[in-house]
Amino acid sequence: MTAKQNRRSFIGATAKGMAAAGLLTASSCAGTTKRLTSDLFIHHVYFWLKQPVTQEMRTKFEGELRKLVTVETIVDYHLGVPAPTGRDVIDTTYSYSLLTIFRNKADQDIYQTHPTHLKFIEESQDLWEKVVVYDSTGF
Repeated sequence: MTAKQNRRSFIGATAKGMAAAGLLTASSCAGTTKRLTSDLFIHHVYFWLKQPVTQEMRTKFEGELRKLVTVETIVDYHLGVPAPTGRDVIDTTYSYSLLTIFRNKADQDIYQTHPTHLKFIEESQDLWEKVVVYDSTGF
């Protein structure tokens, strides 16, 4: 086989492999289904840190948030800061967002009185000037 034939053979095999990989990826994504989470309890907390916000404050608060989400009744969580969306309808004045997901209200009630949650409040409350909480359940 000549060098030209080897190159063509290699290119053909590579193209077939890439096409197969693309089909596998597409089929695995196509099989993903969304599920209704009406049975879950969502607890979303927004924090506004006291001004001026320093890097030291951020480091301490982020560390306390990471400890907080270790509470056993939390099924899933998201720790965040305002996204750079640039849309007028979105409030980006908060400093941090904590989204926690619980199996049910009873698990969230346990979280509210859990020593880790109480310690978080004790260690962090001097850092914030405002907290807003939104709780929701499905319908």
